[in-house]
Amino acid sequence: MFQRRRADMYTWMARNSITIVVLEDFEGKRDPAIRYFSGHPGDALLLLTITGHSVLCPWDEHLARYMADVDVITPYSEYGRDPVRAVRSLVDKIGTPAGSRIEIPETTAYPTFLRYVEILSEFNVQCRTGGAGTEVARMRAIKDPVEIATLEKACAITDAIVNQIEKLLITGKIKTEADLALLIEREARAAGAEGTGFETLAAGPLRSYGIHAFPAWTNSPFPGKGLSILDFGVKFEGYTSDVTLTVAAGELTKAQEKQLALMEKAYKTALALYKPGVATRTVSRAVDELFSRAKRSMPHALGHGIGLEAHEGPAIRSRDDNKWVFEPGMVVTLEPGLYDPETGGCRLENDILITETGNRVLTNARVIRIS
Repeated sequence: MFQRRRADMYTWMARNSITIVVLEDFEGKRDPAIRYFSGHPGDALLLLTITGHSVLCPWDEHLARYMADVDVITPYSEYGRDPVRAVRSLVDKIGTPAGSRIEIPETTAYPTFLRYVEILSEFNVQCRTGGAGTEVARMRAIKDPVEIATLEKACAITDAIVNQIEKLLITGKIKTEADLALLIEREARAAGAEGTGFETLAAGPLRSYGIHAFPAWTNSPFPGKGLSILDFGVKFEGYTSDVTLTVAAGELTKAQEKQLALMEKAYKTALALYKPGVATRTVSRAVDELFSRAKRSMPHALGHGIGLEAHEGPAIRSRDDNKWVFEPGMVVTLEPGLYDPETGGCRLENDILITETGNRVLTNARVIRIS
């Protein structure tokens, strides 16, 4: 699996005359592309060479030898835990010819870039947008069968937790935002997941007006009368789900019912357009227009890709610079939401696989009504 992914990258490197691509995943500069290409969960450098070799330089050598699928493992500690020194030494060990093009991460800070240029003076050091980073993002946006199966498992665990939450809400056994957040973490790990994919957002009626409540969860009542929002994901073997439920408790006002109905209409409208060949901007604008006719607006994107990160390609938003088009193998979210300081907020989010003929919804998040 990892060799196949690297082979695709080597082909791109050959076409673009790049001798070495450097990937870096350390605190302050996280990049799950290293896990994508090697299986190693993080804190490492990974060098991919045009000759078809992979060299991993991990902080934790023991973990790497247990989890990584690469050609060579060399401990980061041998290079003073300095990425520039490490790359210099590894380039020499590989026997890279002078004048070769070496591409470092586009997120590299300018002072660090200058160090690379100085220490690799006989090479052509590249740090650019539209290069290797863009190609890796494109590759990761279209999931292979192993990734799809892994995400399906994450989604299955998520659905089981959602079903459990609904029962506990109806019976009144969940009383606070904290109850929810701690339940999700515990149940995810009990089901074999690595934990949650991101910080759980649990917002009762007093806080659901925010897109992402701050703090993410408190000891405030949940659900409470009105509209509450729960947004969470489960990470399984590195891949995360991402769903949002709206809980409608008690008798809602006419304004709240209208808001819920509009959100659900937007969800159904967009879902019908989640299919190959459709520009993601087109779908997002269709929802924007629907909300605009009701004199409402959505202050966030309609969705995004999921995988090793909770937010990755493709983007599903209305901006003019969004050029993404749905392709088979993409796993994305659909999450229309509306928010108001008086009526509260509502959002419905599910994870969706784009197929050859349309889509398949992988999760069963929903509006939960409690009398």
